Amino acid sequence: MPANESAPSAKKKGRRARLIVLTLVLALVAGLGYGAYWSADTIRSSFPQTTGSLKLPGLAAPVDVKRDANGIPQLYGDSDEDLMRAQGFVHAQDRFWEMDVRRHMTSGRLSEMFGAGQVETDAFLRTLGWRQVAQAEYDTKLSPETKKYLQAYADGVNAYLKDRSGKDLSVEHAALDLTDGYRPEPWTPVDSVAWLKAMAWDLRGNMQDEIDRALMSGKLSQQQIDELYPPYPFDRNKPITEGGKIQGGAYVPQSGTGTGTGTGSTGGTGTGTGTGTGTASGASAGGGADAGTASGALQGVRSQLGALSDTLDKIPALLGPNGSGIGSNSWVVSGRYTTTGKPLLANDPHLAPQLPSLWYQMGLHCRTAGNGCTFDVAGFTFSGLPGVIIGHNADIAWGLTNLGADVTDLYLEQVRPEGYVYDNKVVPFTTREETIKVAGGASKKITVRTTNNGPLISDRSDELGTVGTRAPVTGAAPDRGNGYGVALRWTALDPGRSMDAIFKLDRAKDFASFRAAAADFEVPSQNLIYADNKGPSGNIGYQAPGRIPLRGQGDGRMPAPGWDSKYAWKGGKDGATGWIPQNELPWELNPARGYIVTANQAVVESGTGKYPYTLTTDWGYGARSQRINDLIEAKIKDSGRISTDDMQKMQTDNSSEIAALLTPMLSKIPIADPDVRAAQKLLDGWNYTQEPDSAAAAYFNAVWRNILKLAFGDKMPKELRVEGDCRNVKADTLGLADDLSDVVRECGQRDADSAQPDGGDRWFEVVRRLVKDEKSAWWQSPALRNQPATTSRDELFARAMKDARWELTAKLGKDPESWSWGRLHQLQLKNQTLGTGGPGFLKWVLNRGPWNLGGGEATVNATGWNAASGYSVTWVPSMRMVVNLSDPDKSRWINLTGASGHAYHSHYTDQTDLWAKGELLDWPFGKEAVDKATVDTLTLKP
Repeated sequence: MPANESAPSAKKKGRRARLIVLTLVLALVAGLGYGAYWSADTIRSSFPQTTGSLKLPGLAAPVDVKRDANGIPQLYGDSDEDLMRAQGFVHAQDRFWEMDVRRHMTSGRLSEMFGAGQVETDAFLRTLGWRQVAQAEYDTKLSPETKKYLQAYADGVNAYLKDRSGKDLSVEHAALDLTDGYRPEPWTPVDSVAWLKAMAWDLRGNMQDEIDRALMSGKLSQQQIDELYPPYPFDRNKPITEGGKIQGGAYVPQSGTGTGTGTGSTGGTGTGTGTGTGTASGASAGGGADAGTASGALQGVRSQLGALSDTLDKIPALLGPNGSGIGSNSWVVSGRYTTTGKPLLANDPHLAPQLPSLWYQMGLHCRTAGNGCTFDVAGFTFSGLPGVIIGHNADIAWGLTNLGADVTDLYLEQVRPEGYVYDNKVVPFTTREETIKVAGGASKKITVRTTNNGPLISDRSDELGTVGTRAPVTGAAPDRGNGYGVALRWTALDPGRSMDAIFKLDRAKDFASFRAAAADFEVPSQNLIYADNKGPSGNIGYQAPGRIPLRGQGDGRMPAPGWDSKYAWKGGKDGATGWIPQNELPWELNPARGYIVTANQAVVESGTGKYPYTLTTDWGYGARSQRINDLIEAKIKDSGRISTDDMQKMQTDNSSEIAALLTPMLSKIPIADPDVRAAQKLLDGWNYTQEPDSAAAAYFNAVWRNILKLAFGDKMPKELRVEGDCRNVKADTLGLADDLSDVVRECGQRDADSAQPDGGDRWFEVVRRLVKDEKSAWWQSPALRNQPATTSRDELFARAMKDARWELTAKLGKDPESWSWGRLHQLQLKNQTLGTGGPGFLKWVLNRGPWNLGGGEATVNATGWNAASGYSVTWVPSMRMVVNLSDPDKSRWINLTGASGHAYHSHYTDQTDLWAKGELLDWPFGKEAVDKATVDTLTLKP
C-alpha cells in the first residue's frame, strides 16, 4: 500500500464484510444460488395475498380490500377502528421492510439492522431524540381518539407479522434473518408518530443556509453574502396571499369572502412582531466582532460548522428526501374558471427519488356513515402511519407544499465541565445515557447533553467538539473556557398534535373544519390549499399552519449566542415557547383572482405596514410559482376555462426561466472555435423547453452548470467546496481540438479544488441580478494553462460555452445534433437501504432504471439536479394528483413507483413509466367506480 494511503478503518471493513454476506444471501434468495428453498415460490412467499379471505383478530366486522389493476387498495369497513386495523395490515403486506427500516431510523437503531457503519448516524439521531419526543406526544398531547386509531393500526401490523418468518416478510428480511437471526419486534403506536419527525427534519427550513452563511463570512464580505442571498423579488413573483393585516387579534385577508371561523390556536400567546433587526451574523471581512454577540466566535468555528454540514448531509440521504432543492407545487382554481364548474386542485410534492416511493395510494371508506364510522377518504398515505396525508373526501380536497418557515436555530454554547453558561451563570446540562446496539459488534454508549436551547449536537463529532477553542470573543461574550458547543433549537423537538391534524383533515367538511384541523398541524410547517364542492362554483382556500417561533434578538439567519437570553425564543404567559398564533397566520378564502398557487414562494410580504411577523427570510424565489400563475392567467385569458387536462399539462411544463434570460446573451457572443460554434447554434430558435430529446436543453444546462462553477466556485470557502465530475473526461477519445487534453486536465483540477453551488432558483435570482453588471467581480475567473482569465460577463460566458462543449463531447459524443437532455438527465431509482451502498449485484437486485427525463431545476416539472455534482436527477415530483371536485371519480393520480415494496413484484415500479411521461391514472372514489376498477378482493374477517 502506498505510504500516503491509510488502511481501511475497522468500521468500514466490518460494513463491507456485512454487505458481502447480505449480497450472497440475496443472490440465493433471488434464485441465483442452489436448492428448492431459494426457488421462485419462496420469493413469492412474501408477496401479499390479495384474494380470498384472511382472519384479522380484533375486527368487529369484515373489511373488504379491493385492489385495482395497479394493486392500489380501497378499504371498506363498518367502523373507524376496523379501517385503521385493516390499513395497518395492508401497509405491512406491501411495505413492511420500508416500515421496519423507518422505525429503526427514527429511533436511532439502524445499527441493529445494518451494523457498525450506522453507529454515527444512530448517535446523531439519538441526540435529536425523535423517539423521546414522539413518546411524549403520545403520552401527553394526542387525543384519546387518535391514540385509539394508532393502536388499532399497530394491531393490524402485528397481526400481519405474527408467525411470519423473515422470508415471508421480504427478501431483505430473509437476508437479515440468515445473517443475524434478525426478527422484527412488534409495531407500536409511537413507531408511527416518530415518522412525522423524520418528515419534519427533511422539511425543516433554512438550517443549511444558516450554516453556509456562517461559513461564507470567513471569506466573503457581508455585501457579497447578501448578493448570494438576494431579497425575494416581490415586484416580479407573486406571494401566495395578496397581503392582509392583523385586526382584532386575527389575520384578515386583503380580499375574499371568508369569515375566518374555526381557526383554533397553535400555542403560546406571545405578541412580539418577530421582525427585530439585530443579527448574530459574523462581521464582514476585515471587520471587528460586536460585543455580546456570536460574531467573534464565528470567526473561529467555521471548520466545525463545516463538519456539522457534512453530518447533516448524511441524514437526509437515509431518509430519502434531501434538503437541497426540496419543494412542491400545488394550486387550486375556482369553479368560476374551470370547465367542470367546480374547483380543480393539483399537487405534486418534490422529494428525492426513493424505491419504493415515499407515498402509498389508498382509500378508507365506511360502508355506512355514522357515529362509529366517519371516514370516506382517499389519497396518498405514508406506510407506517394511519390515515390519509394528502387527498380528498366526499366534500373537500387538500394539498401540501413546504412553507419553508424558519423553525430551526443553531446556538453557540459556552461549555464548562459542570454545564453551560446562560446569562453569566453556569447551568447544568440535562443528560441521558443511550446504548446503541450493533449487529455483529459491540454496543456503544453515548451521553446526550441538552441545553435550554436544545440538544448539544456538537457532541456527536470529535471535530465539532472543539468548537470555539480558538475563537476570538470580545466584549460582553463570556470567557471561552474549553470552547463552544453547538445546540439545535427546533420546533419539532417540542411535543405536538400533528397526528391529530391528519384525522381531522381526513374528515373535514368545510373551510371552518379544515382550518380547525390545520391548527393542529404544527410540524412540519406546510402550505395547505383547499377546495370544496359547496355552492354554485365551490370554494377555494389556503391556510399557513405550523409552529413558527417568536424570536428575541436575531433573525435566525446565522448561529446565535446561546449564552445570552436576549437571543432565545420568546416564551408565552405559561412559560412555554411562544409561537405565532394560528389565527394570525396567513390564510385566504375565495380570493378575487379565482385561483391560489403555492410552490414554496413567499407566503406574504412582511414589514412596516404589512404582515407583522417574519416567517422566514429564506423563501424559494418564485420561479415555479410565477410560471404556474402565468400559465393559469394565460389559459383564463385565452379560453376562460381550465380543464383537468390543462391542470395535468401544467404539471409537466418544462420551460426554463433562466434559459429564457441567458440564451439571447449566449447566442450573441462571438465564438471563433468551430466546434464550440456548432454547439452554440443549438440555441438558435430554441423555445427554452427542456424535453428529454432536446439537444439545446442539454447544451444550455451544461453551459449553466459551467457558469456557476466559473463565477462562484473558487470564491467559496473551502468548507463549501464540492468535487464535480468532469475529471472523468477522456481526452484521447474526443479528437477535437489540439488543446483539449489540457482543457480536460484543467477542468479536473478546477473540479477538485473549487466550490460549486448546487443550483436551484436562488442561483437563478443571483445571476439574474448580476447579469446587469457586466464587470462584476463575480465574473472574474482565474487563467488556466490554455485559457485566459476572464474579467467580464461575456468572457466568462464564452469560456463556459467552451467547457460545456468539451464536457458534453465526452459524455454524449462529438456531434451536437446527437445530444439529448434525457441522456444526461437520468433518474435512477434506488432502494433506500441496501440499494444505496452495497456491491453492484445488490444494487442490481433492488434498484431500477435509468429513465431519461425532461424538466429540470426550478421548473414546474421539477426534476432537479445538482450543479455541484452532475446532471443526474436528485429530486422529483414524488407523486402527482389532480382532484375534480365536480366528480371525484374523474380525478387522476400517479405514484413515482408502485404499490409494492417487494423487489420482484409486478407492482414494484409499474407506475414509473407512466409517471416519466407525465401521464396519470384514473382515480376511482365512489363505490360503483371502485367496484368497476377492482380486479382483486381480499376479505379480512374477525
